[in-house]
Amino acid sequence: MLLSRRFLPPMSLLCAFEAAARHQSFTAAAAELHLTQSAVSRQIRALEERLEAELFVRERQTVRLSPAGQAYAQEIRGALMRISTATLGFRANPRGGSLNLAILPTFGTRWLAPRLPQFFSAHPGITINLTTRLSQFDFQLEAVDAAIHFGLPHWPGAELAFLMSETVVPACSPALLAQHGFAQPQDLLQAPLLHLASRPDAWQRWLSVHHAPMAEGQGMLFDQFATAAQAAIAGVGVALLPRFLIERELAQGDLVRALPHLPEMESAERYYLAWPTSRGNYPPLQSLREWLQQAAQDFMRDGPQP
Repeated sequence: MLLSRRFLPPMSLLCAFEAAARHQSFTAAAAELHLTQSAVSRQIRALEERLEAELFVRERQTVRLSPAGQAYAQEIRGALMRISTATLGFRANPRGGSLNLAILPTFGTRWLAPRLPQFFSAHPGITINLTTRLSQFDFQLEAVDAAIHFGLPHWPGAELAFLMSETVVPACSPALLAQHGFAQPQDLLQAPLLHLASRPDAWQRWLSVHHAPMAEGQGMLFDQFATAAQAAIAGVGVALLPRFLIERELAQGDLVRALPHLPEMESAERYYLAWPTSRGNYPPLQSLREWLQQAAQDFMRDGPQP
């Protein structure tokens, strides 16, 4: 997108405004910026003349943001933060570049993090900064270059690359299995079912596939797999969990499959890498995309070992 310089005020004016808006004081902003109060006042006035609107309401010896100033301050603060983040990333790694990646918490800790040393070994000049996001967001409003997405292949304003599918299994503590002696899918309804907020109909689909009724609203709701898994380990109920994310708990015996004789069910959704269309040619993103797809392909072929 070609930027019109008519709508780009000087950085000095924007920094003065952001500081004054944050402190609600020209004097405090001047102290932070090592300027005089009159200099900050002149910069704010110059910015208001450019915008042809007042950003502050001046009352005797105090100032406060106007309604329009409040909205503008929020946008400018976000833009300055993105510039600062980009500059910090460049200074930290000027040769390879950095990439801000949004991850799903359990996928990030259980699957991605153990494999990152392989990526850094193959791409020593690239830095990856990780941040957690549980749902889709607007790439234009976040300082994020790409995101791990689980769901259908749809994200407004973004492109997606398929990574891998998953299978889910009902899992519970050994004590809960011994208590109830689950033998058929409908037997699971004897215990509380643990639901994921991001997959509200997962249990309904699983029970439907196995021709078992679903009790409406039965069980507890969790916002993350890790919490649901811990609740299942504690014997609170039965959780429907991705097999590859609980391999450790199954191997250690903290969790067991509630119905081990049943085949695992493949989820309708898939894992994807999503990125804004404007970042598709960014070299660090291209490197990560190629590596992720290969790592996911190897995982699907060879199993859970990173």
